[in-house]
Amino acid sequence: MNVGGAIVIVGSTGAGRTAAARALAAAGAHEAVDADGLIEERLGHTIDEAFEHDGERAFRAFEEAVVLELLEHAGAGQVISIGDGAIASEGVRSALARHLVVWLDVAPALAAGRSGAGELQPAHERKAFAELHGGLRALYESVADAIVPTSDGQTVVAALGAIEALRSAPAGTRMLWAQAASRDYPVWVGRGLVGAGIWPIERPPSKRFLVTDAHVAPLWAAPLGDFDGQLAIAPGEAQKTLASAESVWHALVAAAIGRSDHVVALGGGVVGDIAGFCAATYQRGVPVVQVPTTLVAQVDSAYGGKTGVDLPEAKNYVGAFHQPAGVLVDPDTLETLPAAELSAGYAEVLKTALIAGGSLWGRVGGDAPLDEQVIFDCIRCKLAVVAEDEHDSGARQVLNLGHTVGHAIEAATGYGRYRHGEAVALGLLVALRLSGQAALREQVTQLLEAHDLPTSASGVDAAAVLAATKLDKKRGPSGVPMVLVEEPGRVRHGAAIADGELERAVLELVG
Repeated sequence: MNVGGAIVIVGSTGAGRTAAARALAAAGAHEAVDADGLIEERLGHTIDEAFEHDGERAFRAFEEAVVLELLEHAGAGQVISIGDGAIASEGVRSALARHLVVWLDVAPALAAGRSGAGELQPAHERKAFAELHGGLRALYESVADAIVPTSDGQTVVAALGAIEALRSAPAGTRMLWAQAASRDYPVWVGRGLVGAGIWPIERPPSKRFLVTDAHVAPLWAAPLGDFDGQLAIAPGEAQKTLASAESVWHALVAAAIGRSDHVVALGGGVVGDIAGFCAATYQRGVPVVQVPTTLVAQVDSAYGGKTGVDLPEAKNYVGAFHQPAGVLVDPDTLETLPAAELSAGYAEVLKTALIAGGSLWGRVGGDAPLDEQVIFDCIRCKLAVVAEDEHDSGARQVLNLGHTVGHAIEAATGYGRYRHGEAVALGLLVALRLSGQAALREQVTQLLEAHDLPTSASGVDAAAVLAATKLDKKRGPSGVPMVLVEEPGRVRHGAAIADGELERAVLELVG
């Protein structure tokens, strides 16, 4: 990107813009400039008084002039915070193009409370704030190079290195700061990232060990640079075993990888899960950097820290939570993906859109082209859910939509008949049948067919699928909880389903 301008902090009222700018300035030995403070200094009175005396239109014109002047002269040695009103100016948004823009995307309730429009305030004030906050979100996203979902200045400081890395990233690269209880980490998304030199761990001194597969290695390993050791496993879900993990562990020992070094996962979900599991367990834990090259991995499996291998009886039965140290998402890698693998990944896109609802479902449900923005929005949805529930004890279970039966189908067919995404597609249809969503199920069926995904499982042993379903990791005393869809954007987990009802839905699928 070669951005040489200032770091500019944007976000709604109550997002903590000024505090974040000051914290970043202190951490980077920069100068912090608060646009609102400069405006009040020029006015000689407060912004509230300007609204009262001169009216909003006059104030906005003055605000725009001051902010444009500030942005014109600002440089790399400054961190600037600008108010939410300024972002509504097309001229200001245009001027931001030469700067590094960080959006503090805080929860609406938190921002409202800090701005005086919280639950104790009159309903009309809360409504007005919600409308303003919601209306500006698209503008914030349109200018943001980095999105940090927090109002904590220290979190922004932790993300500073990842933000600054954008200055040398390929044009159009964006950074999402992922949050989890055990580790925060950067996710960079942009074309040309593989080979751009952007990396979350300093090397040297940290050595890198590459885990990839035989299909991906000749395509994308060389652009990532040199490694201190590497292992390419055979491709496919059938390789996601303890035997493969053991081969990685032995290779790590042979390469003299230590706890200050790290593992790199270059490939799809299988590679990411194996490499992450080996990193979690080798010497009781070393960092892993995920470089996903399949659609499934780019929209789902590379984030959230779920790692593991399959057993013949059930999928992902041996594993650990181990958040990555960073993720590099390069959509260019999808251009070398076989058509069938790209279709399989679409099932995860569809699942995520059903969970997210809103504009993402509007695009995916309308079968809009699968582009970088869809991938980006799927990542944001996944990260938001994981931030709320890292260890899958509650809210994160919504991400299992379509996976309970999907995983059972994979296990019942020996991990050889269906790709993971294909099995998830079938599982989605069962979940929608159990949800009583006939019209939505028909819409999803048509979308799956349009993307060359299966909509029936003829010949699959229904009894074996039902038996495998009962081995699901989330089962409890009352059985296996299911994830159901009330409507796009309203998905609930923990639903109890009678055995007979599940059996009828599975028999319909395989009949």
